[in-house]
Amino acid sequence: MKFLMIFEANPSAPPPSPETLARLGAYTEKMLASGKVVLTGGLVRPSRGLQIKNEGGKVTVTDGPFTESKELIDGFAVVNVNSREEAIALSTEFLHIAGDGKGEILQLFEPGGPPPAK
Repeated sequence: MKFLMIFEANPSAPPPSPETLARLGAYTEKMLASGKVVLTGGLVRPSRGLQIKNEGGKVTVTDGPFTESKELIDGFAVVNVNSREEAIALSTEFLHIAGDGKGEILQLFEPGGPPPAK
């Protein structure tokens, strides 16, 4: 089962310390080597992003910044695990290292794969 995990740091928390960044790097390397993490990365702030929209067949592309962005995703991981509970456990481990913030765990649709976890 594959899940997309997204992380939003607490906006009032200070940036991660060099020690925290090192621990996150070591954890990420360990999870990539185990095969449980398929892909991971951090995201650049929306001030440098693009927004693409389709309305009535007309596609428009707009450069950031986007003042209406209330919640910002700081990082993501795609994981390949055996269960929803295992995805929760990985996310919990990550949050203990990353610090204050919140995340979401979303199962990826896989044609012919197991049904979505409940």
